[in-house]
Amino acid sequence: MDTKRLRMGFSCLLLFFVVVSLLSGANAQMLLTIDEALDIAEEHNPDLKASKLSLERYQQNLVAQRASLKSKFSLDLNPLNYSKTRRFDNRLSQWYTNEAFNTSGTFRVSQPILLTDGEISLINTFGWQDNKSTVEGRDNSNKAFSNDLYLQLTQPVFTYNRRKMEMKQIEFDYENAGIRYALQRLNTERSITNQFYAVYMAQNNLAISKDELENTQKSFEIIRNKVEADLSAREELYQAELNLDNAKSTVEERIVALENAKDQLKQSLGMPLHEEIEVTADIEVSPIAVDLNRAVQSGLSSRMEIRQREIDIELGELQMIQTKSMNEFRGDISLSVGIIGDDEKFGNIYENPTRNPRVAISFAVPIFDWGEKKARVKAQKIAQTIAKMEQENLQVDIELDVRQVWRRLENLRTQIDIAEKSVRNAELTYDINLTRYHEGDLTGMEINQFQTQLSGRKMAYAQALINYKIELLNLKILSLYDFEKDKPIVPVREL
Repeated sequence: MDTKRLRMGFSCLLLFFVVVSLLSGANAQMLLTIDEALDIAEEHNPDLKASKLSLERYQQNLVAQRASLKSKFSLDLNPLNYSKTRRFDNRLSQWYTNEAFNTSGTFRVSQPILLTDGEISLINTFGWQDNKSTVEGRDNSNKAFSNDLYLQLTQPVFTYNRRKMEMKQIEFDYENAGIRYALQRLNTERSITNQFYAVYMAQNNLAISKDELENTQKSFEIIRNKVEADLSAREELYQAELNLDNAKSTVEERIVALENAKDQLKQSLGMPLHEEIEVTADIEVSPIAVDLNRAVQSGLSSRMEIRQREIDIELGELQMIQTKSMNEFRGDISLSVGIIGDDEKFGNIYENPTRNPRVAISFAVPIFDWGEKKARVKAQKIAQTIAKMEQENLQVDIELDVRQVWRRLENLRTQIDIAEKSVRNAELTYDINLTRYHEGDLTGMEINQFQTQLSGRKMAYAQALINYKIELLNLKILSLYDFEKDKPIVPVREL
């Protein structure tokens, strides 16, 4: 009997642990650090994913453009062409009937020339025909193989190299896309860090509010016992109840604020909104002495926005070339040399070949455009001037931003020390006045003020630490230098 009871007890205990483990697994939360959050954002952040796809698109455009400069092989086939027509011969002033059947194919190898924007091609056309003509009752026919092989060169002259310019523009577009992706990564890091610490502060504020509620609950119990023992006035109990209700309301508000902050973070991370998360962070800081001149020089030499402005200026120069080419005097030269052979027998096609050199030169000569080209060139010069001014202003803005963040960092170091001292003073003040409250020397409203003061000082201290971390991150992004690790950062990474 004892053995059965022991087995039943053990089974119940095992079942209890299984249920507890299932319930805890169903409500498990993902504990995130700031580094883990940034890693998740790297793969799932919607804006970052879109920027990465844009970079891949420009990369494929560049691959395609480079491939277009290699030799192209093509084969055009006309396996069947049959026609029977009644025509009038103007030379002989008579009608004739023509019936034709032919088949042919053209093999072409074309090689673009990047240096000159020309193209050289090797072309071979092979065919067979069965041609019959009837003129005034007389029949003429021809069945023969033919082959036309020639080498052709086409070359534009008196104009700019369009193929080379197109390659430069695509290379600039790809580089610009890489810079935008790198900047998006930095902006995502800044955004995720802000939202991460917003969740951390919401958790911290909720914990402080719960401590405040616990202290208020204890105070309420004390004053209720005193009122029941006729040691305090009933008005004190009413005030204690009000303080307790306010503390409960504050906890509920902080819970709502925490959940909202979590949802915003999960959206930015690309996580499902129903997934439960909790953040953990070490917000203790060791203030760093930052050399202002070093930060400024690092920003001016490393910031990718400066390279973007340089790309804009270079693109403007290419655009100027294109603008000046409007209504331009230009020419085209086409040269080809080859042989044509035909015979009824395939093996005899080139017994009596015919050489077929070809030369063609053409010119486009502008006459009058009513000042269109002149106005467009002037407009493009203004655009180039604006691009150079933006580059100069950007350098000033970078230095200004670095200097402002550096000053805020210096100020925050002082604020952290003050906030830390304020917390210690508030704790000592609260403990002293709590004793006075227990002894009946303070009212419930007065002790609540000291409690609120302590909570506010704790929140202010935590916020000062977080503000310092965020400003240190801002300085890293502005200068592209990590002063905590004392090394430059490279935001552009290979895909």
